[in-house]
Amino acid sequence: MDLIQKNLLEQVAGLHEIPEGAYNIRSNGEKLARNTTANIDIVSKTDKDGIDIIIKPGTVNESVHIPVLLSRSGFQDMVYNDFYIGEGADVTIVAGCGIHNCGVDTSKHDGIHTFYIEKGAKVRYIERHYGEGDGNGENIMNPQTIVHLKEGAHMEMETTQIKGIDSTVRITRGDLAEGASLEIREKIMTHGKQYAKTDFAVDLNGDDSSVNLISRSVAKGSSRQEFFSIINGNGACAGHSECDAIIMDHACVTASPQLTANNIDANLIHEAAIGKIAGEQLIKLMTLGLTEKEAEEQIINGFLK
Repeated sequence: MDLIQKNLLEQVAGLHEIPEGAYNIRSNGEKLARNTTANIDIVSKTDKDGIDIIIKPGTVNESVHIPVLLSRSGFQDMVYNDFYIGEGADVTIVAGCGIHNCGVDTSKHDGIHTFYIEKGAKVRYIERHYGEGDGNGENIMNPQTIVHLKEGAHMEMETTQIKGIDSTVRITRGDLAEGASLEIREKIMTHGKQYAKTDFAVDLNGDDSSVNLISRSVAKGSSRQEFFSIINGNGACAGHSECDAIIMDHACVTASPQLTANNIDANLIHEAAIGKIAGEQLIKLMTLGLTEKEAEEQIINGFLK
């Protein structure tokens, strides 16, 4: 890997070098490196770009890294990755995409990730998006995550997009069987004229299934953010959606949560709040010696932590 690729890898996957365990590193549309283990297999698709990640039942204390790196200006990439998580497994999956664009052309990555999580399995899924470069070309990412959770399965999703992405539309879909649970935590910050849209829809089909969706975002400059969430309670279930946004400068934020209860025992809640940084918070920090800009940054960092 060259220095650009190494920096992107650190930003999106927290890695300073090739990781241990199972991994698939994709760079500019090609396989850069791959490793499998006795319990985790990674197989290239034959009908389209992408991979199948197959995790054996009962696999625990193992992780999979599947970062995507784009360092060629104007390169546009689309992948289809399917995850098959065996019954009773408990694993961590680290994904994400980093773009380095020093040209004038648009660089783009669209990733469609589909999870088939078997009975009683647990998955922690971490996805980070990052963009950099001193060119005029745009960086665009449009991730889709589709989650099928069987009885008693659990998935925790943590998605982060803080810097360098000009436009993104994130689509997340989920369907949950009896006793399954889904936790989603999203962090977004937009600058300048950037645009970010989040579109969640979850079907709570089984009794005792649950979803907890928390989105925190900061919109600066003239950027725009849109948040849409739909929770359909089709059984005796619990659903919670929370969207909190800090708006600054000339930005625009829209939040549109929607709940539908199709069962008398569905318990569904949504919360949405959009507002500027409170003046008293700034004053308190500035009395401790911080400048106004430093105080703003500290508040934002704490909010997105």
